[in-house]
Amino acid sequence: MVDYDRETSFIDDDLIRRLLAQGPPSASTLADLLAKAEAARGLEPDELALLLKVDDEETWQEIFYAARKVKERIYGRRIVLFAPLYLSNYCINGCRYCGYRTGSGVVRKRLTMEEIREEVVALERMGHKRLAIETGEDPVNCPLDYVLEAIDTIYSVSAEQGAIRRLNVNIAATTVENYRRLKEHGIGTYILFQETYHRPTYAVMHPSGPKSDYAWHLLAFDRAMEAGQDDVGAGILFGLADYRYELLGLLLHARHLEERFGVGPHTVSVPRLKPAHGVDLGHFPHLVDDKTFKRIVALIRLALPYTGIIISTRESPALRRELLELGVSQISAASCTGVGGYSKRRGGPAEETAQFQIEDHRSLDEVLAALCRDGYLPSFCTACYRQGRTGDRFMALAKTGRIGEICTPNAILTFAEYLLDYGSEETKRLGRAAIEVNLAELPAGLQEGVRRRLARIAQGERDLYY
Repeated sequence: MVDYDRETSFIDDDLIRRLLAQGPPSASTLADLLAKAEAARGLEPDELALLLKVDDEETWQEIFYAARKVKERIYGRRIVLFAPLYLSNYCINGCRYCGYRTGSGVVRKRLTMEEIREEVVALERMGHKRLAIETGEDPVNCPLDYVLEAIDTIYSVSAEQGAIRRLNVNIAATTVENYRRLKEHGIGTYILFQETYHRPTYAVMHPSGPKSDYAWHLLAFDRAMEAGQDDVGAGILFGLADYRYELLGLLLHARHLEERFGVGPHTVSVPRLKPAHGVDLGHFPHLVDDKTFKRIVALIRLALPYTGIIISTRESPALRRELLELGVSQISAASCTGVGGYSKRRGGPAEETAQFQIEDHRSLDEVLAALCRDGYLPSFCTACYRQGRTGDRFMALAKTGRIGEICTPNAILTFAEYLLDYGSEETKRLGRAAIEVNLAELPAGLQEGVRRRLARIAQGERDLYY
């Protein structure tokens, strides 16, 4: 019989409380911490707890500066784009914060394979290459066999120049055997949000359904990694509990995975609680304002320097722009959080089946143009997944500084594909300038190779990744 108290003891409540109770750092300690963080050496839980005690704006500007330096050192100006694809909103969990919870009154829908094909064609015609599939938890209406069939269907669809090259999967915690099956079907990152690491809050927020089992949910990444799924994506729903507790819980979770499997989470998502069907935000006392949210993102970047940070269209364009500077490296674009919303854009059924409200309604092309104006290089790259550069192999390249030699060329090539196949005239103009800037920063030999591939892409070839 599994001793879940022992197995989940890495989320040490006593330790977290002791760390949060300590006083602010001295000036010399703070200087040492910032120097270490800016060098991309990460933070230990006690060090993160000290930074959480900072309350003066001048020091926070220094923390933001360090986060920007770390982001640029590891990810450069590359921003990866993706879109969520909601397959089903049937759910038997009672999560109090979610529009999909059982009894919420939301219109229930599950896509047929033909409807999935229609959704994928719509996404491919926008220019998307990377999707994250999402479902509620319902073993009767949305069993794993359905999800696996959907994965195969998505990979089989191509529209004009479009093709989905990698699927990340955000579905409920499951068994080792089921994680093996997901991996066999070619998924990229397995994503699962813990939602909150605070056990009492978790119990209140998850009163019924399989997700109410804190230990089963928390140990999902352990089972996934046991199954060989070495890329996992963590997440916290900020607004459920004290954000300071959540950040320390996240860091302890990452340390646990590193100690046991040699690699922590590949990505961390940072959604904030937003209005949803039947959800009254007045019942949540820990909502996070914009100022605090920016601090959260910066601290995650410093604590877990080599981990990708994901921000969704839950946030406004203006705030997303600020968060890119502080550590975010992946964003969703042109998202629909309803079931069946892409092929029937702005149709009533998609809005009625939405999980939560979004604030960034721009098209993919508009998002890309804005990124270029701000000096970023959009990327649709999925090469690391297909070349086996995942898990500890990706982290080894990141920590030695070599990942940019792979990611920047692939970002250039995949963005060039987008511009030729889908870009508006304005985005083409901005995008070509962004490509030239980033090409000029590559070593001469590598630059020559990228230019050769760009010439082949202009002749109609695609998927010329490194």
